[in-house]
Amino acid sequence: MSYNTLVDATHWFKQTVDKPLFEDLLWSRPETKQSAGKLLIIGGNSFGFSAVGNAYAQALKAGVGDARVLLPQSIKKVVGPILVNGEFAPSTPSGSFSQKALDTWLELSGWSDGVLLAGEIGRNSETAILLESFLAKFSGQVTATKDVIEYITAQPKIVQSRSNTTLVLSISQLQRLFSTFKSPRHISYTMGLPDLVDALHDFTQTNVTNIVVKHLENMIVAVNGKISTTKLEKENSPINDLWCVNLASHVAVWWLQNPTNPFEAMTSSVKES
Repeated sequence: MSYNTLVDATHWFKQTVDKPLFEDLLWSRPETKQSAGKLLIIGGNSFGFSAVGNAYAQALKAGVGDARVLLPQSIKKVVGPILVNGEFAPSTPSGSFSQKALDTWLELSGWSDGVLLAGEIGRNSETAILLESFLAKFSGQVTATKDVIEYITAQPKIVQSRSNTTLVLSISQLQRLFSTFKSPRHISYTMGLPDLVDALHDFTQTNVTNIVVKHLENMIVAVNGKISTTKLEKENSPINDLWCVNLASHVAVWWLQNPTNPFEAMTSSVKES
């Protein structure tokens, strides 16, 4: 089989910013806040929490019914008085989430229809254990991005057999993910779009993890072997690392509103983000 020929592929769906693939989803958005779902956004540490604030703003823009933000206790004095819908959980002396935060993570996740791990959780062994425990105990939808991906690529077993997991990541992070999952395919910055589509097709047929990645001015969604690519207009192409938080927020909202159609929902979220 040639990895460069996808002319007859039935798993590759192409979308443009002005021509949505799934128009029915665009016209059937929830009409009330009560029916638009609840999202829990987790992230931040004492040295950074902008990703969480940005994710909250983007979730509202995406049309979520209700959203809560969960941060480590270490930054409550800083953001507590100004943060809307803010919750706090035990932190380590260095300002990251501690293992004792697990009960709070699980309790608030039970309130939500989906969880967004928005990043900036810092590098800490306790946080790593917390993340592993949470993903093992919580069975609902989880969307992860930014430095949360680094924990996952370091310990791939925490998502390898976990359904309801979506990773919004960069090409370099995808490269590490393929390596740690021991995929026979190789990811590179210079690979052509057809090669990447084919690699993601193979990967998501044998792994339950959903993938959203940006490459060559395309946003790519991969779910259960199906791939969509959305060509970005140059003026709308992301120019900084906020794209992953922005997109992850929209992906999480659309997914929780369409839980039985994850591929269609995430593909539509790319166009609307």
